[in-house]
Amino acid sequence: MSVADWKNCELGGALTLQRGFDLPHRQRREGKVPIVSSSGISGSHDCAVVPGPGIVTGRYGTIGDVFYMTEDFWPLNTTLFVRDFKGNEPLFLSYLLRTCDFATHSGKSGVPGVNRNDIHQLRITLPPLPEQRAIAEALSDVDGLLGCLEALIAKKRAIKQAAMQQLLTGKTRLPGFTAEWETKRLGGIADIKNGATPSTQVASYWDGTIPWCTPTDITSTPGKYLENTERRITEAGLTSCAASLLPAGSLLLCSRATIGEVRIAQTEICTNQGFKSLVCRKGISNEFLYYLILTLKPQMLERAIGSTFLEIGKRDISTIATSLPAEDEQTAIATVLSDMDAEIAALEARRDKTRAIKQGMMQQLLTGRVRLVSPGAAAGEAAS
Repeated sequence: MSVADWKNCELGGALTLQRGFDLPHRQRREGKVPIVSSSGISGSHDCAVVPGPGIVTGRYGTIGDVFYMTEDFWPLNTTLFVRDFKGNEPLFLSYLLRTCDFATHSGKSGVPGVNRNDIHQLRITLPPLPEQRAIAEALSDVDGLLGCLEALIAKKRAIKQAAMQQLLTGKTRLPGFTAEWETKRLGGIADIKNGATPSTQVASYWDGTIPWCTPTDITSTPGKYLENTERRITEAGLTSCAASLLPAGSLLLCSRATIGEVRIAQTEICTNQGFKSLVCRKGISNEFLYYLILTLKPQMLERAIGSTFLEIGKRDISTIATSLPAEDEQTAIATVLSDMDAEIAALEARRDKTRAIKQGMMQQLLTGRVRLVSPGAAAGEAAS
């Protein structure tokens, strides 16, 4: 469709940006007026200097984030705010600004940060006011859905956390289970295995078929399962060092730096020296132990030592005591928590899909490739 009725102009023709205002902490007073920094709302004050609705973006510090304010606010001097919308729809302009490449213009004039004069020179296409409002409403509806999904995910996570605290301690029992729980040490319910690194100077030790796990593989993998690793070693590499080939189902427990992070191996795997992996003994559900370990992280951190980075040793992990039920109750508890994880993962996937849909809508609507208001209707409404 034609966008001939859209105005091609500089951004400064659609709005005027102005630097925010200084407000040292010692001068701030208790109130409900949001203080907006380059990274978003960072405090509150008892008076505002800019009426809402308004738009704020970073001048220094965080560059490129755009914040739409519905209420009166105080933009700090590390920000730029829109002083004059020049008759345009503020909410629409907030979405339009999100498509601008602020980072490219950072320091363009030789001064670190964003210069508003450079930003004013950006070329944009501006639809008539009725279409601005229609676009803003459509994108705002998607943002509303995203907000509801985020709130629901947070609620489900809180419910799961509460369920873990109750079910993994025996404070709440699932129907049909009454047997007493036993107190055991981790070293008594699982074999604890060290990891190691083959020499990086020997090429034949690397690029093999055996997954070799580092803490980065763990922290970059969402969920509770790990199958792929960034690097792999050969059989010769494995036998050259003290690493063990761990069976599928092993608990890969970080014991250095990111202490307490854990994933369940989906395949045979080995790790570097930043792990104390657990291979469950008979009668122990690895899924149950995975959730249990998540609750033991504070105890691990208390036992960790080190000056350069914290680390917990094999003995300190093995002596951590915990209560656990019989295997059938372990399995039942793990199933309940796994179902909760699956529900959260489904909501997160829906949220991510909605974000992608919104991104596509912005690309279509803010360029005029898809029109929500016909050119004739837009022109007629604007004229009236």
